Amino acid sequence: MARGNKDGRRRFGLIRELPSGRYQASYLGPDGQRKYAPETFARKSEAERFLNLTEVQILRGDWTDPDGGKVKLSDYGVTWIAQRPNLRIRTRELYAWLFEKHIKPGLGPIPLGKLSTAVVRDWRAGLVAAGVSQSMAAKAYRLLRAILMTAVEEDGILPRNPCRIKGAGTENAPERPVLNVAQVIVLADLVGRRPVGNIRKKEDGFWLRYRVKNGLMRAFPDPFASRAKAERVLFQLMHDGRADYTRDDRYRALVLLSAFASLRWGEVTALHRQDLDLENATVRVRVAYTEQDNGTMVLGPPKSRAGVRTVNIPRSLIPDLRAHLDKYTENKPSALVFRGIKGGPLRRSNFNKSTRWVHVVAVLGVPGLHFHDLRHTGNMLAAATGATTKDLMRRMGQDSERAALIYQHATNKADQVIAQGLDVLLKAQRDEPGEDGDDGAAGALVPVA
Repeated sequence: MARGNKDGRRRFGLIRELPSGRYQASYLGPDGQRKYAPETFARKSEAERFLNLTEVQILRGDWTDPDGGKVKLSDYGVTWIAQRPNLRIRTRELYAWLFEKHIKPGLGPIPLGKLSTAVVRDWRAGLVAAGVSQSMAAKAYRLLRAILMTAVEEDGILPRNPCRIKGAGTENAPERPVLNVAQVIVLADLVGRRPVGNIRKKEDGFWLRYRVKNGLMRAFPDPFASRAKAERVLFQLMHDGRADYTRDDRYRALVLLSAFASLRWGEVTALHRQDLDLENATVRVRVAYTEQDNGTMVLGPPKSRAGVRTVNIPRSLIPDLRAHLDKYTENKPSALVFRGIKGGPLRRSNFNKSTRWVHVVAVLGVPGLHFHDLRHTGNMLAAATGATTKDLMRRMGQDSERAALIYQHATNKADQVIAQGLDVLLKAQRDEPGEDGDDGAAGALVPVA
């Protein structure tokens, strides 16, 4: 029969001698529930030492609940994501995907109390060995670190965070491409060009036929291994002036405004007619679209608190914006400025498909260019005007508590200076004659600096 210490023998905790001769230690935790030591002890003095240390931890506030450490990471992580209602939709979906794809398979079955730095290091090494990119592994590591930090600081389950691998959460992403003014104008023109031709699949590959500028159809001499390669050549033929094309300029102003006003995709596609003040050359950012994984378009606040802003735009863009509003935007304040072909919100996938974005940026000379790089380009061009970091952050809609205190006292004057500086760059480029006499600045490609 197990024997425990008599009442009054210990001020804190209870020690019982088990039939095996080993000693079991237990105590009442801060929550009033009895807690047991994770293992038994060969000597009574070892059990006493455990209780003494546990009492000190409770008094110092360093105690962690041993029962909480039994919770599996798979359960704790799912709950952690669900209990963060303030996450943006896309962020929540990203966290859920990262957890299910990269964290749960390797670490999910392990109880929190069994997670150690060595275990985390092995997990991360396994991701890299499996071909997961350094950037994606860093994202997964940062999510795991955030989850376990809650287990340490809020729930008191772990004494310290086992995510202590130096540099594991750092992404060494390659520098994104930056266009110059001429290239932005060329891109705005290219997204509206549609080469005239057709591609047919035959037994020996994909055959391309295209229309030359005199109206005749010609066949490319050799077949292609894939449709994508044939399309790429068709766009190159158009760009070289060998293939005829049609023009659809519905996205021209979208490209120009995104670049020269430093707008995010969700912000520019959520603009309404009432948000454009062409007389004062400003655009007001109030809301942004977010596309969920299931395809649902959600209209909500911008990415950050500072994202709600009014941005001055170069006056050289006014003719392009006015022409777009007259041709493609309904004449009512609530009308979307940029719409999909069927009239609804513009989706990124539909935009990429209809413009053949991959082929367009390839003939532009910047393969791999993302639409978001237009915003990056706008930020770099604005910085070249001599604007301060504070003014640039305000224009870009970046958010932080410290910056918010600065921005609330900022005036619109500095942003007008930025827009005027961009205006000078645009005017200088448009006044330069193009090579073909018709396209102006669009006639000359300038390599990425």
